[in-house]
Amino acid sequence: MLRAEAAVPVRMRRVAIVAPEQALRESLVRIAESGCVEVDLAGEGGPEVRGPAMTRLQRLRAESAHPVLSEAPPDLDVLEREGRTDLLAGEAELEERLGSAVRHGAVAALAGWCPERQMGSTAARIAGAGGALVPLRAPRGVDPPSLLAGADTASPAYTARPVRRSFTPLVTTYGTVPYADLDPTMAAGIIYVVMFGLMFGDAGHGLLLVVLALLLRAGRPRRLTALHPLWPFVAGAGLAATVAGVAYGEFFGPTGVLPVLWLEPLEEPMRLLAVAVGLGAVLLAGAYTAGIVNRWREGGPASALYATTGIAGAALYLGLAVGAGSVWLGLVAYGVLGAVIAVVGLVLAGTGLYATTAGGPGGAVQTGIQLFDAVVRIGSNVVSFARLAAFGLTHAALGAIVWDGTTALVGRGPVGVVAALLVFVVGNAVAFSLEALVAGVQALRLEFYELFSRLFEGEGRPFKPWHLPVQHVGGAAAAGPPAPEETVRSGPASKESS
Repeated sequence: MLRAEAAVPVRMRRVAIVAPEQALRESLVRIAESGCVEVDLAGEGGPEVRGPAMTRLQRLRAESAHPVLSEAPPDLDVLEREGRTDLLAGEAELEERLGSAVRHGAVAALAGWCPERQMGSTAARIAGAGGALVPLRAPRGVDPPSLLAGADTASPAYTARPVRRSFTPLVTTYGTVPYADLDPTMAAGIIYVVMFGLMFGDAGHGLLLVVLALLLRAGRPRRLTALHPLWPFVAGAGLAATVAGVAYGEFFGPTGVLPVLWLEPLEEPMRLLAVAVGLGAVLLAGAYTAGIVNRWREGGPASALYATTGIAGAALYLGLAVGAGSVWLGLVAYGVLGAVIAVVGLVLAGTGLYATTAGGPGGAVQTGIQLFDAVVRIGSNVVSFARLAAFGLTHAALGAIVWDGTTALVGRGPVGVVAALLVFVVGNAVAFSLEALVAGVQALRLEFYELFSRLFEGEGRPFKPWHLPVQHVGGAAAAGPPAPEETVRSGPASKESS
């Protein structure tokens, strides 16, 4: 069950925060501390009338202050005199929520979204303040916000294993996954490190990346502490490069330290090219499969059948692939079969595309152009994976140049040995830095343009829970600066955000 849930964004529920008027503030403070609920705001993002806390905050010209909520209602005048812009900013956000509440008699309510698994704990949290979290039916035509299991958020509801969390930026950098779609985080991460390894295939360079990952895990150097969560991602890329280097027989170049277990890139470039294109064909087939599932979940069977990223596009791709295979194998029967499948895909895709036009001759011309583009894109996308071989060859060539320069100098006396050592170290440092950058960018490009473009047709809305640290103090002392015995606590949620 948990594995199935990990394949889609976190399941959301529409909820209402209901509380007596006198308990609404404390209930919202507890909601903010938990960081598990995205609270709807009235209008374009807040009440029409500016609240007193915001008025004082603007007088202090400190709109960018980091907001903190006071557990007890503070004296706003004292906060202004003391320059407590953090507490004023927190109160201003609270005023937005209070102003967005719907009131009926002595009861007030706000709507929002909450992860399904966190409803029980959140309801229990606000029950102590006199509030309640009531599940609602999701409004028609409104998709819930999306949250990936490994996303960087402030709430403990969304913690993930380090590997998944390190892969999440691959997806979130591209866009927000629609709520109905599959979450491709783990697959995208694994595919990325494999492609990176093929292009960066050198056991010595790969082990350097592993060492770098271990340093990030240990928090070193300190100026790169923000990259700490990415250490499993860097380690995976390093291990993939190490495995590829062992297969290529590359260890800081063709030094002869490792035997060639599979192929030597510079000696068998066509074989490496065939493997790269073949891998690309398999990955594209997987992308079409995921695309079919996404179109079905988004719009039902019709959407999955006629979309160029659904069954229609997959049939066109399969037909072209079978046709290309028949040319390679010299089997005419497979060519005929491929042509039939491709025509079926074209008819389905054309039907879907024409339905989105204004109709008539203009719509037919537009559909024809789009179909031609779809065919060309399939061919160019498959060929695009040849860059896996091209940059793998580039890396091997740089390693060979450095090694040849090293061996040419090493036999020329003591000075030659020193020069050879310098060439070896500097040359490998340049090759490592340059190729790591190039391989990283090219693997990202292949994922975004060749694979993700088939997975996603639209973009979702990110889940933005309201989360603020809460200052727990006694009585009216909340209005002034915290005393030594007072504490500022953000709850367990803030620990996970770090």
